Amino acid sequence: MPRYRNNPHLPAGNAEPVPATLMYWSKAPVYGLLPTHGLRAHSVTLVDGIAWIFGGCDEKGCWKDVLCFNTDTMQWSSPTTLGEVPPPCRAHTATLVDKRIVMFGGGEGPLYYDDVFVLDTVTRQWQHPKLGPPKPTSPPGTPRADHVQINPEEHEPPTIPPPRRAHTAVLYRGRIWVFGGGNGTQALNDLWTLEVGSSAAVERMRWELIQTGGKKPSPRGYHTANLVGNVMVVMGGSDGRECFSDIWCLNLDTLQWSQVKLQTSFRRLSHTATQVGSYLYIFGGHNGSSYTSELLLFNLVALVFEPRIPAGRPPSARGYHAALLTDSRLFVFGGFNGNDVYEDVHLLDLAGAAYLPQVTSFTIDVD
Repeated sequence: MPRYRNNPHLPAGNAEPVPATLMYWSKAPVYGLLPTHGLRAHSVTLVDGIAWIFGGCDEKGCWKDVLCFNTDTMQWSSPTTLGEVPPPCRAHTATLVDKRIVMFGGGEGPLYYDDVFVLDTVTRQWQHPKLGPPKPTSPPGTPRADHVQINPEEHEPPTIPPPRRAHTAVLYRGRIWVFGGGNGTQALNDLWTLEVGSSAAVERMRWELIQTGGKKPSPRGYHTANLVGNVMVVMGGSDGRECFSDIWCLNLDTLQWSQVKLQTSFRRLSHTATQVGSYLYIFGGHNGSSYTSELLLFNLVALVFEPRIPAGRPPSARGYHAALLTDSRLFVFGGFNGNDVYEDVHLLDLAGAAYLPQVTSFTIDVD
């Protein structure tokens, strides 16, 4: 049943004044066509000030609707899309290429996907490119397939990534770099690239399995990956048994992995990590024992965590949420606390406290 709110709900009561330089948490005063279900393990992609939300799940199951949230006006809407809509799914990735959102993987229940879908946010048209190997054709007179002898030792290398969810994806030099995840049986630590060019034209898309050097991270899902310059920074995650606290860097030009040596570390899975200048803002997630609402700041120059306590009322403890940065605000969408699935929106006004310590030009050096 659609829920429509005509006017924003502004916070009641008088908030205590705080210094203008402090970061400040608040609940977004949303209105419009509100979400009709909770948002857990969904994707959020920012396109010109509009957050495009797809999928996710709640206690009723997974979803395949598209929602839009205007980060300027705080208005929710539900756009009509055309073409072949992806099936209901969660824990997929959604990567922006020009004005197109490229979705990969995810799943629902026991199902794990290896499909790619592309949503053009201008025409609102979905495409579903078939990127697997072409089925072999046999010339006339060739024996039927069930009569052909096959040598089980002859294995062709995979041409597309195995189905997965809880992986990560970053865009670098016309390629989407997909790392890790899980397939329902085991966690993964393979690395694939999808050629997308500058416009995500589906006829040019091609998968490639990438070989890397150096010791690589152990298999994991529900980690985060951020592109910082030419380096993919991977934090945390889980293999289904252990919750990780490590941070790894992959140079996408040399394809060399290196592990960051941490003085202090924090175990996290299903968290978010958002780059704000020379810091990663890591919010929420699960620490192996419980969900948390803690905000961690990781300095990408010094490669250390720094304490920073924001004012206001933070979101309740949660994981499997999504976050994005726009207009000096960090937005947090939905999440799950082990019992309840949220559809709320919170924002962190960054203010001077976020930007005064910034280094404007830097490179990551883990050696």
